[in-house]
Amino acid sequence: MIKVVRAVARSEVMPRFLRVGKTRKEDGSLFTEADLACQSALQQQLPRILPHPVLGEEMTIEEQDALWAANPDGLWVVDPIDGTTNFVNGLPYFAISVALMINGRSELGVIYNPVSDEMFYARRGHGAFLNGQRLPLKSMANSMGDAIAAVEIKYLRSGKLAARMGSVAPFGSQRSMGSSTLDWCFLAAGRYDLYLHGGQRLWDYAAGAVILEEAGGRIASLNTDDYWADTVWKRSAIAALDTALFAQWHRWVRANQ
Repeated sequence: MIKVVRAVARSEVMPRFLRVGKTRKEDGSLFTEADLACQSALQQQLPRILPHPVLGEEMTIEEQDALWAANPDGLWVVDPIDGTTNFVNGLPYFAISVALMINGRSELGVIYNPVSDEMFYARRGHGAFLNGQRLPLKSMANSMGDAIAAVEIKYLRSGKLAARMGSVAPFGSQRSMGSSTLDWCFLAAGRYDLYLHGGQRLWDYAAGAVILEEAGGRIASLNTDDYWADTVWKRSAIAALDTALFAQWHRWVRANQ
């Protein structure tokens, strides 16, 4: 799968970097010819690895719903370019994300940034890696005050939580760089310490969540501590790499909703 993702990035994504126009979907989000070409190539090649259908971001809602309902025993979930706004504006923070999901949980995850040639991947029960090196790459912050948090304020449905995040948040520094899949990877690598997102689509979390868990991280949602039992199509995330920091972060977020 790693070879397939890298090859598709080389043939379908990078030749179009800074060379394609953008189009808006009905929900206002961007997509490009590169998104469609990448998704098409993965639809052809992933079932050759394991014979399961492919659900991609650039399908219709009806197609996605049908695929999810009909394939609990195995489904590839693909985000052909996560961070399309970054992609079309020349910001080198975007990724291809591929996960294999069985019975509603991710069993395999691969996320690739073709600009930096960083390939993050995990298989449930076998650890998480970046280009062959086990994650995390570095030691984590020892206190909330030293922690770097990736927070996407835009999708926090609670006005109180968003306001508190901007005024009395307990962490040391905040980042929001426009690619949810890479945010998961940076957390798994120890580049971030904390994570909060108010509502991700299936393809935003499918690969990243298993990579974080296999790196030793912890995840809950704003609704439940059983992350994998939450709503499939729009799932929030409270996460941290360190168990002690997760407990503190989880408690603060819940108290400030």
